[in-house]
Amino acid sequence: MSQGKSSSFFMYKDIVIYTDGAARGNPGPGGYGVVLLYGDYKKEISEGFRKTTNNRMELLAVIIGLEALKKEGCEVTVYSDSKYVVDAVEKGWVFNWVKKGFKKKKNPDLWIRFLEVYKKHKVKFKWVKGHANIPGNERCDQLAVDASNQQDLKIDTEYEKNNEENPLF
Repeated sequence: MSQGKSSSFFMYKDIVIYTDGAARGNPGPGGYGVVLLYGDYKKEISEGFRKTTNNRMELLAVIIGLEALKKEGCEVTVYSDSKYVVDAVEKGWVFNWVKKGFKKKKNPDLWIRFLEVYKKHKVKFKWVKGHANIPGNERCDQLAVDASNQQDLKIDTEYEKNNEENPLF
């Protein structure tokens, strides 16, 4: 190790986050699952919502995973089977959406929240094929599905507010 660099610089490298989202009905009841791995440490997080979409849950899983990190400046690899999320970031689409004020784009509330936590870390995304026996992805899928099947699901307030059905027309 070179002089002048604190040992904490090297403490938070190689964090792995697996994420997945699920929705039954799309929109319908949904949930997300997150598995965080750092050395010998493992943490699982999941939550369900009464009415949401698969893409919202995929993106929220990434957000929750990144928000769970207690220190800034982490080097993180996020594994996701969501082309929506992975391509939006890795191909730079989301940064153009910001410049255009998210005009005609879905989920701006979550993308703005994502960008706030994304800039605090060094994050790279890896797309993985869903249901391909990748243990971290399979576990997240199970967490997401189980969360969507729980009783007393939370309200995805922003989604429901912006997607209310008008019974008059």
